Amino acid sequence: QVQLVESGGGLVQAGGSLRLSCAASGRTFSGYAMGWFRQAPGKDREFVATISWGGGSRYYADSVKGRFTIARDNAKNTVYLQMKSLKPEDTAIYYCAARLVVTISPREHEYDYWGQGTQVTVSS
Repeated sequence: QVQLVESGGGLVQAGGSLRLSCAASGRTFSGYAMGWFRQAPGKDREFVATISWGGGSRYYADSVKGRFTIARDNAKNTVYLQMKSLKPEDTAIYYCAARLVVTISPREHEYDYWGQGTQVTVSS
């Protein structure tokens, strides 16, 4: 079993930045690809970014490409999402997720563990 806990969400003005963190505990973090997803009010959860176990492969949704950066520190069992140039449409609950393979995926159903989410609100 893996427990994921997100932090770093909050209220920020448009154009601002936030860094989300996702700390993993429980079963070893080794070999897991990680992803970030988000769910805006009234919408389905959507893919944001994913990173391979070694960090060499990353993939982003078109809507965040060039503004968001996913990174991980395996020594700390933590994955990050650096968000810059935030827009009101980035407002959502952000979830991190882990999948029990090393390779990346943008598909929600391919993830095995999920955090509870952290709220990000971007004001205009």
